Amino acid sequence: MFKNKSILVTGGTGSFGKKFVEIVSKKYGNQIKKLIIFSRDELKQHEMSQVFNIDKYPFIRFFIGDVRDKERLNKAFKDIDYVIHAAALKQVPTSEYNPFETIKTNILGTQNVVDACIDNNVEKLVALSTDKASSPINLYGATKLCSDKLVVGSQNTKGNIKFTACVVRYGNVLGSRGSVLPEFIKQKRKNLFTITSEEMTRFNILLEDGIKLVLWSLKNSKGGEIFIPKIPSFKVIDLAKAIDNKCKIKIIGIRPGEKLHEEMISVSESYNTVDFGNYYSILPNFHDYSRDQYIKKFGGKKVKKNFSYNSFENKDYLSIADLKKLIKNFKF
Repeated sequence: MFKNKSILVTGGTGSFGKKFVEIVSKKYGNQIKKLIIFSRDELKQHEMSQVFNIDKYPFIRFFIGDVRDKERLNKAFKDIDYVIHAAALKQVPTSEYNPFETIKTNILGTQNVVDACIDNNVEKLVALSTDKASSPINLYGATKLCSDKLVVGSQNTKGNIKFTACVVRYGNVLGSRGSVLPEFIKQKRKNLFTITSEEMTRFNILLEDGIKLVLWSLKNSKGGEIFIPKIPSFKVIDLAKAIDNKCKIKIIGIRPGEKLHEEMISVSESYNTVDFGNYYSILPNFHDYSRDQYIKKFGGKKVKKNFSYNSFENKDYLSIADLKKLIKNFKF
């Protein structure tokens, strides 16, 4: 899949980008032509270049740029085969108070990425999304829904060129930048966890599993799908107890734009959803074939009528003991 291919990762110095580069370099380093880390943070690029130095990783390149800058993207995307679009503003409260900045990065930036892919004959694009894009109630989720639609819609506006684009939608990545675990680790030192609600639930995925889904999507996408992994849920209060069940807990109420439970497939989306065993696929509305024809051609099965996939009704739940095992490698 990667033999003599050039890959570019937008937002490549973030949690996903660093782990993606690590895994792909280890597994496909002897096949890759180029692996470009595209981001706007020069300090993070410098720090990352110390880990992935040019002597050991001669195929890795660092490219300063912003997805808001279409001209810069066009320069970076020259001779690129695959693009992984991970750049985004993703903090929910920050997005609520800085709405147009979020729109400029998450919506306009994504359209710039799509245009640069088409203009530079990129073969494949996989864009990262979030559970907050399904039935969004906050600005971040709304911008990611728009972003998803732009990526999916590119398959209807690309013309006759060979270009496959899809979206990967998944939930909370344990321990990633901006997730609840690092915050709880800080709060433990003060012997006080602040919880928005005792009932709040979230999906959970390990970064490595998210990258596996991206690689699977890169290989298997036919164009325009939104791929969703089957992953466990957990109660946020149980995560706090798993870290330290002796710490005090203070209930502070739901933050601006926050959901009590997360959803990755709504009932409305279920009518275009196919179950592939480990993953779900939401098909685009404009496909040349129906869901039945898609299943007949590519496999999978229909989900049940009025199906929805949310963190509250999920049958796979992590217990406090399960969470303790997952977080044992984190320093408190």
